[in-house]
Amino acid sequence: MFTGRRLLVATKHKKEMVLSPLLEEALAVQCFTDDRLDTDLLGTFTGEVERIDDPLTTARKKIERGMELTGCDLAVASEGSFGPHPSLVFVPANDELVLFIDKKNNIEAIGRSLSTETNFSGCLVSNLDELREFARRVQFPSHALIVRESEKGTSHISKGISSWKQLEDRCNELFEKRGQAYVETDMRALYNPSRMKVIGKAAEQLIAKLCSHCPQCNFPGFAVTDVLAGLPCQLCEMPTRSTLSYIYRCQHCSFTKKEQFPNGKQMEDPMYCDHCNP
Repeated sequence: MFTGRRLLVATKHKKEMVLSPLLEEALAVQCFTDDRLDTDLLGTFTGEVERIDDPLTTARKKIERGMELTGCDLAVASEGSFGPHPSLVFVPANDELVLFIDKKNNIEAIGRSLSTETNFSGCLVSNLDELREFARRVQFPSHALIVRESEKGTSHISKGISSWKQLEDRCNELFEKRGQAYVETDMRALYNPSRMKVIGKAAEQLIAKLCSHCPQCNFPGFAVTDVLAGLPCQLCEMPTRSTLSYIYRCQHCSFTKKEQFPNGKQMEDPMYCDHCNP
């Protein structure tokens, strides 16, 4: 279904470096990019252009615009979000989504990876010692930095800083002018190797979905569409919040399959039971 077809990687920030090798090997496609596609028009991390849509909608718009520009009917795009981990409140996290659309065969599939392996951070500094301490902590210079006058300021932003001289010169200018500078991690993929790894993990999940075929019609993308809780407690046998089964559904023929005990456990430890351990 995909062999030999051209696949657009809808990106401005070199994500093809991690996406293309994985997709070409797994799907036998021919990946390409197009410099005319400006994904920054849909939002920037530094706020000059606000992202008004959720990550999935934004990724879909990247693909739609790329398909209009190139005439290609097969494309992939990714979108990342950064902030507190949903369950580890004080730990920063990188949530990456990779969307695949085959317009010819009406296929849409999503891969996702949520990782705490991110350097996402920002800091107000007022001297070189504070600057150097922050920069080392966020893996500079292998990971680039951004410098601006204030945390929310959208003018006079210096991006993609990856040398100590450039970083210190820019901050010294602001120290003399304002007495302080706001320094933050550059989260654009080409300047952030940690983010590239998470994008790769999301792409691997996407590929696993595309390589999973429906038992009934052999259509790709046979994946989990619902997760059912209710694994019984080992002590009282009441249902817990833990996963009891996965529901797989084919987006082509709607064939449904239930996989019971997907995590290899048929009973749950009483410590996770709301009745035994309220």
